[in-house]
Amino acid sequence: MFAIYTRELKSYFYTPIGYIFCGMFLVVSGLIFSTTTLYAKTTGNIGDYFIYLMAMFAILLPLLTMKLFAEDRRTRTDQILLTSPVSVFGIVMGKYLAAITVFGATFVVNSFNFVLLFKYGSPNLASIMVNILGVFLLGAAFIAIGVLLSSLTENQLIAAISAMGVNAAMLLISLLAGNIESTFWRTILKWFSVIDRFIPFTNQTLDVSAIVYYFSLAAVAIFLTTRVIEKRRWA
Repeated sequence: MFAIYTRELKSYFYTPIGYIFCGMFLVVSGLIFSTTTLYAKTTGNIGDYFIYLMAMFAILLPLLTMKLFAEDRRTRTDQILLTSPVSVFGIVMGKYLAAITVFGATFVVNSFNFVLLFKYGSPNLASIMVNILGVFLLGAAFIAIGVLLSSLTENQLIAAISAMGVNAAMLLISLLAGNIESTFWRTILKWFSVIDRFIPFTNQTLDVSAIVYYFSLAAVAIFLTTRVIEKRRWA
């Protein structure tokens, strides 16, 4: 698994994808941070910044995942992986963790923006850390979904667009739920809504159920990816 992890991690920077992702992430998140926090000169409520950041994840994170399996299928190098002495789970996790590493490293660099908040007062560090944890877990779940969709096609563009669509749908479920009169269906939709799950974090609450939800979402996507690859190995 480690060999696959390092191979995928290096591949991000052998091609422009890694640089494009990191650059766009830092520039766009910086603009969002400046607009919602610095220009407003407020440290009281940073929830809006993280909500916008989630919307950015829906578009940018598929750039990290679109090639993971789709490119291997297109170039037929997946046959080498499938016949290697590595478990299918190890293959999937190696690729997944490589994407998480690039995302996590960029996110850490981006988080230094919060140092600027001390210019305008004394920001609530606990609130910032709770929000960072919540949005990182959401990003990890989005990456797992992108890995799954990449395993279903050999076209990187299709993998990216489909991941963007699924991520956007999961963000918009909250708006859809608000327009449904049926209490039963509204409750069901809100249970699946990644934004509704995130709201407690914006209120400085470390919501264990939300953490479990994000972990479960990622785990299900990884499990399904493993089944897809396993089926291809024995096809």
